[in-house]
Amino acid sequence: MDITFKDVTYTYQENSPFAHTAIENLSFHIPSGSFVAIIGHTGSGKSTLIQHLNGLVRPSKGEVQIGDFRLTKEEKPKNMKDLRSRVGVVFQYPEHQLFEETVAKDIAFGPENFGVSKSTIDKRIKELIPAVGLSEELLERSPFDLSGGQMRRVAIAGVLAVKPDVLVLDEPTAGLDPRGQKEIMEMFYELHQKENLTTVLVTHSMEDAVKYADQVIIMNNGTKYMEGMPEEVFTQQHALKKVHLDVPEMIEFLYAFEQRFGNPIPFKRQSVQQLAKEIQQLMKGAESHE
Repeated sequence: MDITFKDVTYTYQENSPFAHTAIENLSFHIPSGSFVAIIGHTGSGKSTLIQHLNGLVRPSKGEVQIGDFRLTKEEKPKNMKDLRSRVGVVFQYPEHQLFEETVAKDIAFGPENFGVSKSTIDKRIKELIPAVGLSEELLERSPFDLSGGQMRRVAIAGVLAVKPDVLVLDEPTAGLDPRGQKEIMEMFYELHQKENLTTVLVTHSMEDAVKYADQVIIMNNGTKYMEGMPEEVFTQQHALKKVHLDVPEMIEFLYAFEQRFGNPIPFKRQSVQQLAKEIQQLMKGAESHE
């Protein structure tokens, strides 16, 4: 599903003394099947932006288009429930939303609410359990007997069981150790590719954005500050530092390498292994010219 924001402004408590504009004149397009990272500090408008994606809020001005669903101040889709079944949101600490007595019942809760048959739900659970890195033996256990990482995977399975076309990830690795963060992000990226999902990742991690995203949107004070492919956005070091954002470590290294040795290495989203090979070849070439 494509996502388009056209001149979207959203004001909390509009027409009151407490009115606060969270996003202003925001326009962008996310093509179906792409992986987009939205980055910005607290208060930049990220959370308000993603609340528009499943109709939790509607624009004060402008228009949001998600597939065939159109949201404006005056108009909301008649089939809002259908929109919410197409857009799955994994909020920060999703394990806090677990409440059923078994893992299987918790995963089934979402699709049951959207009228999916029991046989289809059972089939989906069987497919999802290995996809989220859990074993079937956990299905009849209480989710509250599991580790924190396992609880998060159960909550994620509950969102995926609805079979959304758009997956919105709001800081999905918050509170996890580095290994857990990597495992969760690899899991999401595999699901994104396998299911051809449109994935929207809200993150503070520049490393995750540069590794997984096709497109990056930088938010600042409720407006779009920068937008483009990671290799376009993250190489603009001075522009990022103006809004107090760090440059990914790999790009910092490439800058330092160029300053020390005078040889620029273009950033092409290389892996560490590819980068090491490029440096090795560059240094060999430099030695042969001496």
